[in-house]
Amino acid sequence: MVPKGKKNLPAVTGELPALALANDLAGQVAPNVGRYLTLGLEGADNTRLAYSADLRSYEAFCAAHEFTPWPAAVATLASYVAHLADIPRKLATINRHLAAIEKNHQLLGLPSAISAPALDVLRKGVARAVGKKQKQAPAFSVAHLKKCIAELDLTRPEGVRARALLLIGFTGAFRRSELVGLNLEHIELTDAALILSLPKSKTNQAGELEQKAVFYASNPLFCPIRAYKAWVELLGERTEGPVFVSLARGKTGEAGTPSRRRLSDRRVNLLVKEHLGEKYSAHSLRASFITTAKLNGQSNEFIKNQTKQKTDAMISRYSRLDDIIAYNAAHSLGL
Repeated sequence: MVPKGKKNLPAVTGELPALALANDLAGQVAPNVGRYLTLGLEGADNTRLAYSADLRSYEAFCAAHEFTPWPAAVATLASYVAHLADIPRKLATINRHLAAIEKNHQLLGLPSAISAPALDVLRKGVARAVGKKQKQAPAFSVAHLKKCIAELDLTRPEGVRARALLLIGFTGAFRRSELVGLNLEHIELTDAALILSLPKSKTNQAGELEQKAVFYASNPLFCPIRAYKAWVELLGERTEGPVFVSLARGKTGEAGTPSRRRLSDRRVNLLVKEHLGEKYSAHSLRASFITTAKLNGQSNEFIKNQTKQKTDAMISRYSRLDDIIAYNAAHSLGL
């Protein structure tokens, strides 16, 4: 029982013992058991697909050096890490490759040497050599967001969509994958707020219900709820399906009309750059929410209630408060 659309994945060579056994079992058991096994297989296939490019790189390296990729010996992994560092690749990229290799060992039902002490020492050495600082999406100010929204042409669907996307993305602290995954049936408008339910997210693969709340703003132009309602009005009588969709182009000069095709992650990123500036990305929506909330004195618990992050460390990582002049306690010493 191979899930539809999941065939011919390019992730790994060889057999997949654990997945093959689950696949065989899915065809032999009661429908309710088979359904859960199928969901598990889909999750495994999605993981393999997400990591496929990194795994192809690793397998090509092993083939070139006549190493056995699965299961990987510590020496094989060490050679690959050193190879990536010499190219050079960023530390975050190297760690992502190792995460892909470790996950594929799990999917293959094989033991992994990723956590071997010798490899840990090697990774620390690589970190010292290539540096730990990751390039992060910058945060924008609320003033900048307002200025950009004020420049939108709200007589055209493009402008209406952009306003809703930017305001919902910012006030809801959304990842772009969550934005593109939003469906009309996931959203409820109450007297107090717009409640947006997330069936799944990056940190919620099991599908436990997560909700975000977006509130009214005093200025209608910058109100995320009014922006959402204006965009949904253009969608006509739809009650389900994607919220943010592409626009079907008409004749030259004519406004586009909302299609039924969900926006892609890449398109959301380009829209943020188009309207907020080239240095920003879709990730800036989330980073800007956290930074603004911290500057306004909000607690980590309140922030996590919207971002759905699990730890205070992640809040600190996403805060863009590293400007030593603008954000420095030395301003308040009273001298």
